[in-house]
Amino acid sequence: MIICPPPPRIPRGLLLLAAIAGLAAARGQDVPAASPTAGGDVTAVSGADFAREQRGTLADALGEVAGASVFASGQLGAPASLLLRGADSDETLLLVDGIRLNDANIGYGGFLGGAAIFPTDRIAVALGPQSTLYGSGAAGGIVALSTPEGVGAPSESIAAEAGSFSTVDASIAAQGAAGKWAYNAAAAETRTDNDRINNAFHGEDLALRLDFNAGRYAAVGATLRGFDSRYGDPGDAFINDPVAHTTEENWLGTLFANVELTQYVASRLTLGGQERSYDALGDPAGVSPLATGDMADRRGIVDWQNTIQMTQQDRLVAGVTAEEDTVRETGASPIDRRQASYALYGEDDWNPLQGVYLTGALRRDDTDTFGAAGTGRVTAALVTAQNALKLRGSYGTGFNAPSLLDLYGRSAVMVGNPALQPERSQGWDFGCDFYIPENQGAASLTWFRTDFENLIVDEAASPTVPENAGVARTRGVEVAFKTVLAGIFQTKLTYTRLEADNLTSATPLPLRPRYDAGLDIWSDWGRGFSLGAGAGWVGSRADVDAQTLADVYDPSYAVARIYAAWKINGHLTVKLRVENALDRQYEPINGYPALGTGIFGGAEWRF
Repeated sequence: MIICPPPPRIPRGLLLLAAIAGLAAARGQDVPAASPTAGGDVTAVSGADFAREQRGTLADALGEVAGASVFASGQLGAPASLLLRGADSDETLLLVDGIRLNDANIGYGGFLGGAAIFPTDRIAVALGPQSTLYGSGAAGGIVALSTPEGVGAPSESIAAEAGSFSTVDASIAAQGAAGKWAYNAAAAETRTDNDRINNAFHGEDLALRLDFNAGRYAAVGATLRGFDSRYGDPGDAFINDPVAHTTEENWLGTLFANVELTQYVASRLTLGGQERSYDALGDPAGVSPLATGDMADRRGIVDWQNTIQMTQQDRLVAGVTAEEDTVRETGASPIDRRQASYALYGEDDWNPLQGVYLTGALRRDDTDTFGAAGTGRVTAALVTAQNALKLRGSYGTGFNAPSLLDLYGRSAVMVGNPALQPERSQGWDFGCDFYIPENQGAASLTWFRTDFENLIVDEAASPTVPENAGVARTRGVEVAFKTVLAGIFQTKLTYTRLEADNLTSATPLPLRPRYDAGLDIWSDWGRGFSLGAGAGWVGSRADVDAQTLADVYDPSYAVARIYAAWKINGHLTVKLRVENALDRQYEPINGYPALGTGIFGGAEWRF
């Protein structure tokens, strides 16, 4: 195990010095990729897929990934929770353009539920503990959203859509490459009233990437992604707050340079930054029952990563990461604190025999608040000679740091605990992937189990004090199938069976459905016309009654959708989609009704 001295305060000028050095790169560690030789369980979702299916938010796109469940506390634009294999949202890390969007202090619920995704975006989901490469917050897995480099001849498009609930959205995009330069840019705006009192949502999004190929051995570039929103927040159906609302502004930028030092050694040093403000606004006259407060967060990241090709069959990746966070919050538990941390990590990818692929990784994180955390991960994959079948397995550990509020918060109802330690996880999975010949699809089956300990819970007292007292376990099976039926129907099917229990209280963990399934079927019928349909099934799940606060089980529900497109010519495409086509009345979270049937039509013009 690597032993590090206590971390020093990160000088604010360090980021600028790194940039001047010419080795700045803001991606941090490489984002995961679905690979026929990978031993871990990684699912990739392409922009072409969610554009074809007319899915507009990150929550929409993740809803069809096996092992992922998304629940929103409201309608379009409401904060959403992402549960990977039953791990809580704050145990799942969201990477945007290679650097973390969230940590124990900054949530991603608003971004997940309201931020737009664009047709060129790429999404990868890595299940199971991933802290060895990605640090705190990856105790249950990661989701990586990235803006790819622009390619090909320059192209532009504009799109607009309108429909039920006074919904209107518009977007513009441009991407391409010319000479040594490449660019990819997109912007979108969404407005909707939803169908409850004080429930309007207005979101604005921007994604930008610029690349410059400086030659055979070096490349530099930058990314920028922004999300600005206002969401009318009526609370649950028993509150129906007429005035409360939230606003969020979230900007994340990166600069990056990749240098090939020799034929066998490549280096990348990372520069990234995030600025976020979040305000929850009630009624100063006291009419609103919802709390008022605001939060401002700032983050700076420097990461230096090196890849060494030891032999033709052995590759080593090693690096160091430094990070500084500042959190200022008003409200019930005001706080104004900073936190500095750094980490050393290394991973070895080894191909000792034909068809055998092994990976081992170690990481050490040191923080000036809670101390140190060490994590490790191993994976193995066995691929048949014809690449038709892969057997794979992995074991890893993860951690989730306590928030600064948990450590140092102080109010009439809560007192922080500076002695808190990180939450811990350890998990394994085993699975097989079968690849249908001639790229006609794939099928996968995965068994998994993850154990959590040191979970931070609030001990019953007045005021409450957070303690490391929780223990939990999740386990189950995932199935994913994708193929072409009868030569014309592109079909995707996912199914997750999950058992998730709080072992401390011997009760089921909330919002973990026993089963979660999704189906999508699409076909191109010729002459530019295509038609698709999808359905999702979510099983019963433990919850808390919004009115009585008693423990309850929310009923299962099924939702269907239909979508169609007609490409009139090489420039113009018109689209139609129907959400909740059977007008099911259901509540993903108790007390928060989902939207009824919605019909939306739009058009896209490509230049």
